[in-house]
Amino acid sequence: MVRVRFAPSPTGFLHIGSARTAIFNWAYARHTGGAFLLRVEDTDMKRSEARFLDEILADLKWLGLDWDEEPIFQSRRFSVYREKAEGLVAAGKAYREGDAILYKVQPGRTVGFDDLVHGRIAVETETIKDQVMIKSDGSPSYNFACVVDDAFLKITHILRGDDHISNTPKQILFYEAFGLEPPRFGHMPLILGTDGAKLSEALANYLILLGWMPRDGREVLTLGEAVKLFDIAEMNDVQAKFDIQKLRWLNSEYLMKKPDGELLPLVNSRLAAAGMNLEAVPDEYLARVLALYKVRLKTLNDFPAMTDYFFREDFAVEEEGKAQLEKPESREFLAVLADRLAGLDPFTHDTVEKAFRDFVEERKIKAGLVIHPARMAVSGKTKGAGLFEIMEVLGRERTVARLRRAAHG
Repeated sequence: MVRVRFAPSPTGFLHIGSARTAIFNWAYARHTGGAFLLRVEDTDMKRSEARFLDEILADLKWLGLDWDEEPIFQSRRFSVYREKAEGLVAAGKAYREGDAILYKVQPGRTVGFDDLVHGRIAVETETIKDQVMIKSDGSPSYNFACVVDDAFLKITHILRGDDHISNTPKQILFYEAFGLEPPRFGHMPLILGTDGAKLSEALANYLILLGWMPRDGREVLTLGEAVKLFDIAEMNDVQAKFDIQKLRWLNSEYLMKKPDGELLPLVNSRLAAAGMNLEAVPDEYLARVLALYKVRLKTLNDFPAMTDYFFREDFAVEEEGKAQLEKPESREFLAVLADRLAGLDPFTHDTVEKAFRDFVEERKIKAGLVIHPARMAVSGKTKGAGLFEIMEVLGRERTVARLRRAAHG
C-alpha cells in the first residue's frame, strides 16, 4: 500500500510551497487508496512553537486535507535516533567525533535513484562528505532523522520540492547502512514568483495545478475530482510560476459557484471588519448587494471597498471621477434627473433606465454625459455594477438625495 507523508516544521506559518507539497501527497495517497501521514519536524526546540503547529494543522484542514494515524513528533524520538546511530557505530559504519556521531561515506561509489518527476539522478560519493547523524548537542541531523522516521512509518513514496534533491543521495546512504530498501522519490519543481482569498477550494485547486494538469486540460476542479485524475507520472519537471492574478481569477470562479447563503455571513464579517454598521441592514438588502457584485469579485476582501456606498453616506469618492461632478452641465443634468426620479413609481431598474433614456433623447446628448456623473453621485466610483440596478437597490429616497447633493455640490 502507498504510504506518503507531509513533514511540517512548527517554526513558522505554513508556506505556500509547503501547502502545495501537502496537497500533492494527499492527492496521491487518496488516488491510490493509500495513507497520508504527518511527521512534525520539531527538533529545533528554540524556534518550534505549539501555536505554529496548531495554525499549520488548521490550515491543512481548511484546505480540505485529512490525515491517517496520529502524527509523530521528532522531539519525542531523540532516544530512538541515538540508538540507531549507536548501532551503526557498533557495526563499524560510523564514528564519534567528540559528542557528535558521523556516518563514514565510502568514496568511489555512485549513488543513483530514479526520480518520479525528473528521471535518473546520480551522484558520486566523492562529492558527499561524512554525514552527521547526531550533533554535538544531542539532536539528530535532518537527513538522519528523516530516514529513521520514514522507515518507522513504512513510507513508500517521498514527494517533496526540488530543493531536497541534494538530500536524497545522502538519505539513500543511510537506508543502505540499515539494510533497508529506499522509498521512491519524486521532487516537484519549485514555485517561482511572477517575475522569474479566500476560499480554500480555490487555493487548493490552484496549487495542485502548479506542476500538474488533468489530461482534459480543465483548470477548475474540486479536490475530489483531482484525486480521481491525479497521476504522479504526469507531473511537469519544469519550475512552476506562482501567478497571483491567476489565483484571483480561479478564486472568482469558485465565488460565482458558491450559493449566496454561504457567502452572506462571509461578506457580512468583512463589512463589519471594515467599519460598516450593519445593525439596521436587513439580510435581504445585503443579499441584493451581493447579487450585484458577486460576478465582479476576485476575493471576498474586495467586497467592502466595492460596495461601501450601499452602507454609508460618507462613502469614498474616487479622485479620477471627481471632474465628472464639477462640470456645470453635469450638475444641471443631475438636478433635473433627481426631480424626475423623485416622482417615479415603481422605482425599478427598468423605469429608472427609461427615465434616463428619455432625458438623453430630449436633450439630444450622449448617454455618457449623464450616466458617468450620476454614477459618481450615487456611488463615488467610476465603475461597478449597472447604474440602474444600483439605484434600484439603493431605493428612490437615497438615490434622489445623492443626485441632489451632487447637483448642488
